[in-house]
Amino acid sequence: MLESEKVEFKIRLQYDNLTQIKFFKAIVRGYLEKDEDLYNFINKFKKENVIQSKEQRKKIMTNIKQATDIKSKFALDDNEIENIFDILEQEHPDL
Repeated sequence: MLESEKVEFKIRLQYDNLTQIKFFKAIVRGYLEKDEDLYNFINKFKKENVIQSKEQRKKIMTNIKQATDIKSKFALDDNEIENIFDILEQEHPDL
C-alpha cells in the first residue's frame, strides 16, 4: 500500500467516523455473513484482478443467492435454527 493510500484511508475513516478496528470488523462480519453488497464488490475485484474463472465466480454468487433465498423463505436466523435442534434433541435424545 502506498503512503498516499494510507493517508487517504485514514482520512476516509475519519470522515465516516470509523476506527480501523471498526472498519475491519465490519468488513469481516459482512464477508462471513455473506453480505450481498460486499460479495458483489469482491466478485468485481476478483474479475478485475483475474482471481477466479468466470464459471467459478458465477457458481459462488449463485450459491450465495440460493442460501440467502432459502433463509428468507423460511425466515430463520441462526438462533432459531439452534432452537430447532435443541427441541429435536429434547424430544429424541437417542438421535
